[in-house]
Amino acid sequence: MKNLNTLTIFCRVAEMTSFTKAAETLGTPKGRVSTVIRDLEKELGVALFHRTTRSVQLTEDGRLFYTRASDLLAEAQELKTMFDSKESGLSGKLRVDMSTELARSVVVPALPQLIAAHPELELELSSTDRRVDLVREGFDCVIRFGSIVDETLVALPLGRLRMINAASPDYLRKYGTPNTLNDLVNQGHKMVHYNSNFGGELTGWEYPDKEEYKSILLPGAVQVNNVQTYHECGLAGLGIIQAGQPTLAAHIERGDLVEILPNLRPEPLVAYLVVAHRRNLSKRVRLFKTWLEEVLGPYFV
Repeated sequence: MKNLNTLTIFCRVAEMTSFTKAAETLGTPKGRVSTVIRDLEKELGVALFHRTTRSVQLTEDGRLFYTRASDLLAEAQELKTMFDSKESGLSGKLRVDMSTELARSVVVPALPQLIAAHPELELELSSTDRRVDLVREGFDCVIRFGSIVDETLVALPLGRLRMINAASPDYLRKYGTPNTLNDLVNQGHKMVHYNSNFGGELTGWEYPDKEEYKSILLPGAVQVNNVQTYHECGLAGLGIIQAGQPTLAAHIERGDLVEILPNLRPEPLVAYLVVAHRRNLSKRVRLFKTWLEEVLGPYFV
């Protein structure tokens, strides 16, 4: 191969499954992308893609080549930045996605310090509760909680986020403050049910039991599929809720919510910084990961 640009173009076509979309994200004419791939296949003596009028898919040889090419690009990126000073400021664009509540309650309030330390950084912050496509939408990294089901992604652990139980003062005046698991049942407590897909099985109220976590299904008049609405239902006194400590901390400090059953907290959620591939670990992403660990550190167990 003449240079690494050929591998970059090949990998982008493989990830986007489209010559047109690959060209758009690379800022390269589509004709050049097609020519580079055709010349690469000629040089290797194998077909790397199955081409149809609707899609472009890797052949078996193409999948094998993609694995090695991706690793090579990752190594080249590490080699390029291995002598960069860790003290030098970040510059360039960094596109990140995270949940709306995490952005609102934790990340955005801490951003002034990050921007002050790295004034040349161009941060594009997406906050949405849907699962974005890192490759197709051009994200450098995303923050996710819980299990990462897509095995093609690289998940870098940040820490275990503390979860808490909470209810509004008005709710507790009406039903009483529970001190034990039995109180949840005997005092007639209700929970706000969160379910990302209505019609699915409800998860119930989670609590620790020796070395594992179990749940009991408490009654509830409201079921929601949005985190912000879930919190608002707790604030409105519609039931008790379980959520990450950083997203509820301000409400508890103001007295709008009260933490209950601190000895029966739900299982912590593992926070990850997710990238599409090891080669996405640029200096900007690595230092952003370090910054996130510092910002979220007080909420980790």
